[in-house]
Amino acid sequence: MIQEKDVIPHVGFKEERRFAGFWMRFWAYLLDLLVIGSIERILIYPLFRSLDLSLHESSMFAPISILTAVIFYAYFVLMTKFLGQTLGKMAFGLKVVDLNGKKLTWGTILFREWIGRFISTTVWISYVIVAFLPKKQGLHDLFTETSVIHER
Repeated sequence: MIQEKDVIPHVGFKEERRFAGFWMRFWAYLLDLLVIGSIERILIYPLFRSLDLSLHESSMFAPISILTAVIFYAYFVLMTKFLGQTLGKMAFGLKVVDLNGKKLTWGTILFREWIGRFISTTVWISYVIVAFLPKKQGLHDLFTETSVIHER
């Protein structure tokens, strides 16, 4: 349920923005994981099989681990930079915005999606804080002065 306190006007925005809460972001992220998994299974796994490379090595530095990590981060960085949203966020009508109304820079995106996501997955409770902060920000959003909003 959307409450009035969740709608906060910002300098630089012409209208009020509704911040996306924990559950909306969670479902969008799960959909993104399905997209990434599909990309890997359609493109990467057949390539590894044709080159007779192992798909089941558990080492962090195994070729399959490195390539799946590159695809994971590239998906989030490139989609957020060029479209402001991933496919999961598009499906749920969400978008990443700079809280100061500026265009998202490469530095902001790289920190938010790469370093910030690493920190957030290491300290997983930092995702839960989205539910309790007024601008519905995760730790990676706090570092980069961004948030996720409902675009419709």
